[in-house]
Amino acid sequence: MDRTSPVPLYFQLSQQLEAAIERGTLMPGSLLGNEIDLAGRLGLSRPTVRQAIQALVDKGLLVRRRGVGTQVVHSQVKRPLELSSLYDDLEAAGQKPATKVLRNTLEPATAEVAAALGVSEGDDVHLVERLRYAHGEPMAQLRNHLPTGLLALDTAHLEATGLYRLMRGAGITLHSARQSVGARAATAAEAELLAEAEGAPLLTMQRTTFDDTGRAVEFGTHVYRASRYAFEFQLLVRP
Repeated sequence: MDRTSPVPLYFQLSQQLEAAIERGTLMPGSLLGNEIDLAGRLGLSRPTVRQAIQALVDKGLLVRRRGVGTQVVHSQVKRPLELSSLYDDLEAAGQKPATKVLRNTLEPATAEVAAALGVSEGDDVHLVERLRYAHGEPMAQLRNHLPTGLLALDTAHLEATGLYRLMRGAGITLHSARQSVGARAATAAEAELLAEAEGAPLLTMQRTTFDDTGRAVEFGTHVYRASRYAFEFQLLVRP
């Protein structure tokens, strides 16, 4: 701890603990010990340690368990904004992805879906709705609309791997996407699915993906738990 720094000691401690979780030095399931022991080992006041721990509890990185103590949960997933699937990104981050298919059906295209996929309103399109997990925790609710006849969308395959992998396996070359990211409060139904409180902040993403012929092959509308998920941007200065 740098006591000469203008940065508050609790914030310095929370940053160091978060970095240790991200590096894997503090593994999921690790116990931090109680606040009194931590304060004594670090030479800090108990309120300072309590404030640092609370900041990480609020981020979803730590959890206080009665009779157990303060425990590391999982590091927040930080996803780069590039044309990749959530399944691949979670797997690359060592997050053990799993999927539950909620719906796998045909439905008439709404005006929004029709415009995105380049079909007529009311035409049949394929809807796949999934709940994506990491380490057994719900992370995101994914809704994807695809043109009919694009590829076989077997529920067992959708639960075993990612949609983009299935597309690539079917010979579809993903080329580019148009995407928007936002945020809003969770509805009651979303909160129940994602193990959050109603009104909790959610990240939203809407994406239309195109293959190498310029054909729209997927329109996705997804929501993510803001407590467990973040998008990362790389920004460059214009020359």
